[in-house]
Amino acid sequence: MPNSATPTHCPYCALQCGMNLTPAADGTDGVVVVSERADFPVNRGALCGKGRTAPAVLSSRVRLTTPLVRRAGVLEPASWDEALDRIAEELTRTRTEHGPDACGVFGGGGLTNEKAYALGKFARIVLGTSQIDYNGRFCMSSAAAAGIKAFGLDRGLPFPLEDIPRTGCVVLVGSNLAETMPPALRYFTELRENGGTLVVIDPRRTRTAEQADLHLAPRPGTDLALALGLLHLIVAEGRTDERYILERTSGWEEARAAAMAHWPEYVERITGVPVPQLREAVRLFCEPEHAMVLTARGPEQQSKGTDTVGAWINLTLATGRAGRPLSGYGCLTGQGNGQGGREHGQKADQLPGYRKLVDPEARRHVAEVWGVDPDSLPGPGRSAYELLDALGTDIKSLLLMGSNPVVSAPRAAHIEERIRSLDFLAVCDVVLSETAALADVVLPVTQWAEETGTTTNLEGRVLLRRRAITPPDGVRSDLEVMHELADRLGVEKGFPTDAEEVFEELRRASAGGVADYSGITYRRLAEENGVFWPCPAQGGAAEGPASESVHPGTPRLFLERFATEDGRARFVPVSHRAAAEEPDDEYPVLLTTGRVVAQYQSGAQTRRVDELNAAAPGPFVELHPRLAERLGAAEGDPVAVVSRRGRAVAPARITTAIRPDTVFMPFHWPGEGRANTLTNPALDPTSRMPEFKACAVRVEAVGK
Repeated sequence: MPNSATPTHCPYCALQCGMNLTPAADGTDGVVVVSERADFPVNRGALCGKGRTAPAVLSSRVRLTTPLVRRAGVLEPASWDEALDRIAEELTRTRTEHGPDACGVFGGGGLTNEKAYALGKFARIVLGTSQIDYNGRFCMSSAAAAGIKAFGLDRGLPFPLEDIPRTGCVVLVGSNLAETMPPALRYFTELRENGGTLVVIDPRRTRTAEQADLHLAPRPGTDLALALGLLHLIVAEGRTDERYILERTSGWEEARAAAMAHWPEYVERITGVPVPQLREAVRLFCEPEHAMVLTARGPEQQSKGTDTVGAWINLTLATGRAGRPLSGYGCLTGQGNGQGGREHGQKADQLPGYRKLVDPEARRHVAEVWGVDPDSLPGPGRSAYELLDALGTDIKSLLLMGSNPVVSAPRAAHIEERIRSLDFLAVCDVVLSETAALADVVLPVTQWAEETGTTTNLEGRVLLRRRAITPPDGVRSDLEVMHELADRLGVEKGFPTDAEEVFEELRRASAGGVADYSGITYRRLAEENGVFWPCPAQGGAAEGPASESVHPGTPRLFLERFATEDGRARFVPVSHRAAAEEPDDEYPVLLTTGRVVAQYQSGAQTRRVDELNAAAPGPFVELHPRLAERLGAAEGDPVAVVSRRGRAVAPARITTAIRPDTVFMPFHWPGEGRANTLTNPALDPTSRMPEFKACAVRVEAVGK
């Protein structure tokens, strides 16, 4: 491999920061060296600690390099043929004995577009199962559902990040991006340097909240009431844009009536946010010509997350912001390919191009690309938590790629039991995660620097990750795995191992869909630093790389019309309702969860990096001094957090940055400090998002 830099992208969050990779010289502690890539507009060279240290997981000292097969209860090294044969035999047995829907498939928001596309195709064509979903259901599915209701289309941000510093005010709801995606913080710093204002809404005074002009700290689970109270004040103070509402929206009368039932003093009692702060938030948001509302997991990971996001969208519609330059609503996607991962078929109810699986025309189009009868495609399956909950009962065998639900799923102890009850589990992963350790077969697969493929970042910008180094002997790509399994299961064609070949088929399958990639090619991605979807092929046919007629892509959506049938955005009338589980005498405190800067998601990879572990070595319980005093707990003392689903123990971190009625735990660790042992799997009725962000607990001192 020549010792030259390869431009590519970080394997972690949805910023997909640009970086250069150079194979390490002999004697260097690592496989590849990361260097700045200033030409990529999203991060402009900046990287967080996770991105800088990502090459550590490429080391053979921490990653898997050979297949493992369980023999006599123990995972042991095996050949690829033995491992693949075992998977094919078990999946065949399950289908024969129990039917195709007894085979489940679970994907991940870190898979490339090519892998996500192939996995959805594999489930529906090779296995014939409807039972496929992915961990992105735990990420931003509520925002997606709300966006589709309001705008007719879901794309994380309908505008580039570069617009943020040029707006007048940003209301940031439930995001601690200073820790979850640190390079993005510069956009908000520049916003304030340009005279704009930042309003942060979070139950904790996070590093992000410390940057705000105004910080509102509502009780967890009350974001819906807060948004409705702000809309009430906007109406009462005459700050609505009546002409915009008349010309570009529908449903305003019903939404206004619902909001007017949430008067400020009522909202203060629900949320704990004082009325003067509500009025100040309205003033900051409404006075500038341009303003944005951005949501993240805080309001979305609730059993009413779709309605909650819808209420925040209503604010942007009532004030004439959405679909106007430097304004509108956007969602800060979390996972690296959380956006593209759900657009192309690994979600239970969708086909490539963000098509609906129940739409006959969508089925016809995709079936034609796949060369199958539309009637042979199974219908929608279970959502992520419901799929995991059915393991061992309706679903007997599971193929899992790029996810670690033993740590990341709500009610995690129960989900671990369901996984253990399976007849057969096969896992494809880079490392031996907590879920992989329970598998019957584990396949070692390539990762970001060892493979080429595309991802779609939080802006809807499709990007090209390039292979920079050769993977170790014994490691294969997920595309090779699906090719080999399809062949063993009787489907000899349709699963190429070359990523660009898969992408060319994806282009055809997405053509004409909501997420239309048909005008995007690998060459364009390399030359243009990414292309924003939708990007249809001019003339209606997917052009090859040499085409002269190309669509420029769509950095900014909705400027002329929304993606609804009549081109109007839709207000959705919503009303506050309580969290699925409110505090009571037995469980008097609220738990909320989140991330820390040095770890990522379930921590399966970042917990294998010494530098990151030194910065964030383990779980903790963040609690207010008043609560700590009642418990008799000092800084660093072990405390137990107990919910109706289980018990977690971690050291106390005492701080005034959190509400006295709330405790916080990061969710990156397994074992006795596993936060998701406690969380509530109550599901949003539309998005099927679990309620990670609010559940009732009690806190106990340990050993006192």
